[in-house]
Amino acid sequence: MTMVSMLIGLTVELPYSNKLIGFGVIGLCAVVFPLFSYYRWKDKKMADYMLTPENLEKMREFNDSKKT
Repeated sequence: MTMVSMLIGLTVELPYSNKLIGFGVIGLCAVVFPLFSYYRWKDKKMADYMLTPENLEKMREFNDSKKT
């Protein structure tokens, strides 16, 4: 539906064609971005990507090992 409204807004001269394009883009972002995020993060542990004390210590150890 969002792609259709964007295509209609681009091809047909209507007084509200800019609104069709805008709503199409907003709808695309509201649907595609959450689906992409869910697909990419579904089997991951959030704790691996958070700055916990354990992860900070791992980063410090990694940076110290690169210096020597």
